[in-house]
Amino acid sequence: MQLTRRDFFATLGTVTAIATTPSLMAGSVTSAPSGGKKANTGAKDIQWFSSTPKSTWQAVSTPSIHEIKSTDPFGHDFEVQLDKPQQTIEGFGAAFSELGWAALATLDKQKQTAVLQLLFDANVGANFNLCRTPIGANDFALKWYSYDETDGDFDLKKFSIANDEKTLIPFINAAKKIRPDLSVWASPWSPPTWMKKNKHYAMTPSWPGAATNGIQPEQIGKEGNDYFILEPKYLKAYAKYFRKYVESYQKHGINISAVMPQNEFNSAQPFPSCCWTPEGLNQFIPELGKEMSPLGVEVLFGTLERGDANLVNRVFSNPESAAVLKGVGVQWAGKHALPIIKNKYPKLRIWGTEQECGMGTNDWHYAKYAWNLIKTYMNNGASAYQYWNMILSTDVYSTWGWPQNSLVTVDMKNNSFTLNPEYYVMRHLSNFVQAGAQFIPASSFTGYENQLSFLNPDGSVVIVIQNEMAEELTVKAKIGNKLLELKLTPDSYNSILIPKAQYS
Repeated sequence: MQLTRRDFFATLGTVTAIATTPSLMAGSVTSAPSGGKKANTGAKDIQWFSSTPKSTWQAVSTPSIHEIKSTDPFGHDFEVQLDKPQQTIEGFGAAFSELGWAALATLDKQKQTAVLQLLFDANVGANFNLCRTPIGANDFALKWYSYDETDGDFDLKKFSIANDEKTLIPFINAAKKIRPDLSVWASPWSPPTWMKKNKHYAMTPSWPGAATNGIQPEQIGKEGNDYFILEPKYLKAYAKYFRKYVESYQKHGINISAVMPQNEFNSAQPFPSCCWTPEGLNQFIPELGKEMSPLGVEVLFGTLERGDANLVNRVFSNPESAAVLKGVGVQWAGKHALPIIKNKYPKLRIWGTEQECGMGTNDWHYAKYAWNLIKTYMNNGASAYQYWNMILSTDVYSTWGWPQNSLVTVDMKNNSFTLNPEYYVMRHLSNFVQAGAQFIPASSFTGYENQLSFLNPDGSVVIVIQNEMAEELTVKAKIGNKLLELKLTPDSYNSILIPKAQYS
């Protein structure tokens, strides 16, 4: 039986996980500004970096590669099938949040820059190029807010992003100093409360032990219903709300490249949330498209967090919605719908929009789970994959009481930061892969299923591979007419960049 997040919270009733101090976490590595050895995507030699719980992002000596002289089909463990390219990769990244900025801003300027380089720089960092930001408050906002809480303001005369000018905008612009071509997309967690039927930012009461969100019994909502007021004047005003958001961010040098109409449109939560049905979204998406199209902003469907592909079908079967939508964003239990979506809509762009977030333990065990999630998405057609919390403080709880993992943990008292295990998993995925790369199947009929491969626009091949065993593992990879032999350290993640000249 699939255990969804909804089932988990319904059973548990509260969040009880206790996160340890990051500097003491198993598998965490206290960072230095360099973040380990530099990658050089322009190098002529094969490059190989490896991470274990005790030693992260370490350069490994050049592996053996030689021409295959035998026709023996059993002479390799897996083959990089260069003749069967799959989806084009748009990018990798994580999410900006107010709590993340609040933590980062406590560091001195040198350390702030070091953290951002470790996330966005292509040579000393994870090479992130596609990130997510909320439209208004999400669960990692400092508090609830929208850009216009004036009841009945259909002309949006009171619209203001003043809140974001203190938090999200400086966060994004600091990242853009490192990565000027950073692409940013956005989605709301809740519309302004006056546009909702229940007149509250949340949909359910707070979890036991958390601060109350003030919702009343008659305001409680549930999945499978529309809680946005589906009247033309509200739909048009909300679409214009998106437009004013995009235009306001443009004035701050941030071009929002894409939007999605609602984060987790099935999830009734104690934090900002709003349930929609596919039919309700079908009324809104055409209006949203009218406002986004003149700005050159794409609209993707999502985010889908249920393993029910029929939810996608019910939207894409509507011609007006299908004409607007350029892809679908999938997260959490939505992963179970990926094979169906991929097969039914082979040309549809699929984004992994939010990696499952853990419970604030930031350990090597969850990093292994994260790697399996990444494989699931990439093998099922994802052209983008996004981690959730980019940065948090040592207080790993959201404003509404949920402890979660992050790539970077900031110790606000001691002006220091830690790179957590999932940072290295993401860096192994993203560091060598260039925008515009193609995902390449790395097939095996002998049980080697723990690798991903990519073909960069410059012809170089990237292999990302895990050795989950407690002993060294020798793996032979066939690339073209060459055989690459890798001796993988126990319990390790590995990224290998093979220039075209080395295998062609």
